[in-house]
Amino acid sequence: MAEDKKQSTEKDLIDARIKKLNELLKKKIDPYPAKSDPDYCLAKASADYEELAVASKEITLAGRVFALRTHGGATFIDLVDESGKLQILFRQDDLADQYQLIKLIDLGDFIEVSGQLFKTKTEAITLSAKKFKILSKAIRPLPERFYGLSDVETRYRERAVDLIINPEVKAVFYKRSQIISSLRNSLINKGFLEVDTPVLQPIAGGATARPFKTRYNAYSRDVFLRIAPELYLKRLVIGGFERVFEFARCFRNEGVDATHNPEFTNLEYYWAYFDYLKLMDFTEEMIKEAVKSVNEGSLIFERDGRKFDFSKKFKRTDFKTVTGGKNDDQAFKNGVKKIIEPTFVIHHPVSISPLAKKRDQQTVERFQLVIDGREFANGFSELNDPIDQKKRFLEQMKLRDRGDEEAQAMDEDFVRTLEYGMPPTAGCGIGIDRLVMFLTRMNTLREVLFFPYMRPIKKEEIDNEQKKRSKDA
Repeated sequence: MAEDKKQSTEKDLIDARIKKLNELLKKKIDPYPAKSDPDYCLAKASADYEELAVASKEITLAGRVFALRTHGGATFIDLVDESGKLQILFRQDDLADQYQLIKLIDLGDFIEVSGQLFKTKTEAITLSAKKFKILSKAIRPLPERFYGLSDVETRYRERAVDLIINPEVKAVFYKRSQIISSLRNSLINKGFLEVDTPVLQPIAGGATARPFKTRYNAYSRDVFLRIAPELYLKRLVIGGFERVFEFARCFRNEGVDATHNPEFTNLEYYWAYFDYLKLMDFTEEMIKEAVKSVNEGSLIFERDGRKFDFSKKFKRTDFKTVTGGKNDDQAFKNGVKKIIEPTFVIHHPVSISPLAKKRDQQTVERFQLVIDGREFANGFSELNDPIDQKKRFLEQMKLRDRGDEEAQAMDEDFVRTLEYGMPPTAGCGIGIDRLVMFLTRMNTLREVLFFPYMRPIKKEEIDNEQKKRSKDA
């Protein structure tokens, strides 16, 4: 019986909030009005306190109720918006009959409030309310705490609540935006054009990976979610756009771990009349600017108790040095784990680089940026010889015939387009999610994705989740 009582707690709280909602409706008060007109965000109101207080100016603010304390004929509310928090004082003497509506406000509700700023005895900047209205009635209570690290999956499943409860999570996504803006600005400042290429493609090309397959009903044709935008971006270079880039959502139907997710964001950029050496230099510049954008302008970056010095010229080391003279991919993966400082691994084998220009008969003009044992960027001088490209595709097809589902497919249309001629070009891809994970000091990609895909939850897990909610409510 005690357990049944706990399980019903959340339902009881919801019922109580719906009762308040109905009371508002009976009083002909719209609990979900269409608009609000705040004069300031909360942080700006606090910053301009001196000016506003001296002028005795009445202002209007809006936000979510995050704390509520009643003392006799006065109620204090902590109001929160995207910019920060501000205390609101509601006094019965100031609000008269409207003060009775305070009892219909719950934590999580959105309200609009008008009044003047002052400071309390403890020097807390506070708005003394002259009038207010409810903007949105929350009928589901927020948990007092969001289950902690033991229930990290629940945070991902209900990211909106995670963002409300945990401001440090929101800070990660602000940094994500700063990193992307920095990279975009670096490209635009060099004259690059941002473009969009197809997500649904007839052939999954441009990378070595297993694709997601879907159906294009309008054309009665199977298509693939792109694994990379590369071949379409190179078509644009052939068409005369000499500097192009795309922040591309890509999809690879592969495993999931801390540094791999089947759906991810890749930045790819192509620069005509450049080679891999020049693009390495430019990529290094971009990464350094991204570091500074989220590291208070400093190139000395710390995480996990270690310092990474991005002010120095990035090291360059040969692929065979990393692999101990071997040419296989697994040896490379094992060798990469030992690389800590920002390092470009260069000159990969032809056999694992089907889209890169040959440097000699064994190696290609390619680089991969590795930091702290992880790959962050992959670039090369693009193969612009259509005969050689077709030969490389045919070699990949042989691998597919032997059962390698990740080998690249023949793209006859791309080869045909390449036959029209492509200038010497260098291209690179940067894994945005992985870079953000590193620069925000997170240890899993899911922490830097707003809504990572989660496996379907089972009924017994739903029941356990409800029990936890009841304890928190």
